Amino acid sequence: MSKTICIIGSGFSSLSAACYLAKQGHQVQVFEKNDTAGGRARQLIKDGFTFDIGPSWYWMPDIFDKFFGDFDKKTSDYYELDKLSPAYKIFFADDVITIGDCMEKICEEFERIEKGSSKHLQKFINQAQRNYDIAINKVVLRPGLSPFELVTKETVTRVDQFFKTISGQVRKQFKNPKLVSTLEFPVLFLGAKPSKTPSFYNFMNFADFGLGTWHPKGGMFEIIKAMTSLAEELGVTINTGSPVEKIVVENGKSTGITVNGRFHQFDIVLSGADYHHSETLVDKQYRQYSEEYWSKKTFAPSSLLFYVGFDKKIEGVEHHNLFFDTDFERHAFDIYDEPNWPDDPLFYVNFPSVTDSSMAPDGCDGGFFLIPIAPGLEDTQQLRDQYFDIIIDRLEKLTEQEVRPHILFKESFCVNDFIEQYNSYKGNAYGMANTLTQTAFLRPGLKSKKVKNLFFTGQLTVPGPGVPPALISGKLVADLINKQP
Repeated sequence: MSKTICIIGSGFSSLSAACYLAKQGHQVQVFEKNDTAGGRARQLIKDGFTFDIGPSWYWMPDIFDKFFGDFDKKTSDYYELDKLSPAYKIFFADDVITIGDCMEKICEEFERIEKGSSKHLQKFINQAQRNYDIAINKVVLRPGLSPFELVTKETVTRVDQFFKTISGQVRKQFKNPKLVSTLEFPVLFLGAKPSKTPSFYNFMNFADFGLGTWHPKGGMFEIIKAMTSLAEELGVTINTGSPVEKIVVENGKSTGITVNGRFHQFDIVLSGADYHHSETLVDKQYRQYSEEYWSKKTFAPSSLLFYVGFDKKIEGVEHHNLFFDTDFERHAFDIYDEPNWPDDPLFYVNFPSVTDSSMAPDGCDGGFFLIPIAPGLEDTQQLRDQYFDIIIDRLEKLTEQEVRPHILFKESFCVNDFIEQYNSYKGNAYGMANTLTQTAFLRPGLKSKKVKNLFFTGQLTVPGPGVPPALISGKLVADLINKQP
């Protein structure tokens, strides 16, 4: 039976849910507070430069293929996809590791760093591939309603991997600290330290080395445009500039939302906005989780971001670049253990114009710089400027060139912006981390326990942070809603 459904927010999970619900025959409207769709995956265009404001890594292409395939479409119907070669570079203080576009090249690079390591790497990635198949095709496709969802023939035989850590597994097989950092890096997408992330999640290493790193021509916002187009083809109405002020509940049942002072009635309310913020939109007695609950959770980092236009091509860099020339453990301590601005931050730089000429004017490069930081930190212009100087100095030193005189402009985005633009809890950038005690049914639920016909989706609920999990989250919640009597 067709229902009227409103969706709060227009990020990946919201647009995914909108498409599935519309396909199921429901009347769907999306309400987005900002002026464009995309949530955290919006776009900045300035002086001929194009920047993705948020996500910049395209991993797990199979998840995107499955999403569009569910609507008898292909990614190529909407955007052009290129596999990056090399996938990325990692800059250390005394060396640079280049991650190629296939296992053969990656094994050669591992052998260059540590003789005999490629044999261990192949074994490690084979196990990661088996875990990837279990995780993506079985575990993450379950809605987090019961602990028994995690109990399958495959997970039972791997139960020890939920109680061991990525860090322990990697360090048991690899001794060179550069290789350790290289293999621990992918789980940072899950939002927690490798020493707190179950070793089962090594499937992220297969996503990295096995499936490769890709780039949609024009940037990640092309996916948002594709999903928006698909949603509208399916009959979804997308309302931008429409901040939701209240989720209206009558007799324990959601009846609609208030937008710009006006009530809109709906049979179902689904929020893809920040989960903590979404619960503040209902009266206190209808909230499932207390402020104390949220304060005790392990959140993925926030970020200090810079979008920089250069009037030259930056030498010696690739599309994706990781600067691991400082102490990883110390920086992680400053994020998770005793939150502080880091003294010597690791950072990431994305130069999409290295492989995609559409992203910057001829002869120029656009750089997206990211420093992971703890959520909830003080955010001032002085601190932003201080850290910009730190990373530009390091970029110049490690790439052996002057770049500062070639800066045309810089824009920044940090904790205050995440809060103001996305209603993000403490200004987090990636949601709630996937630790053992925050996995599957132990995460905030897709369905409200206190309000009938109120649902949630996105990176703070099931299955977790990241763009591919957001697509899956939208599908899971759409299936739950469709089962409603």
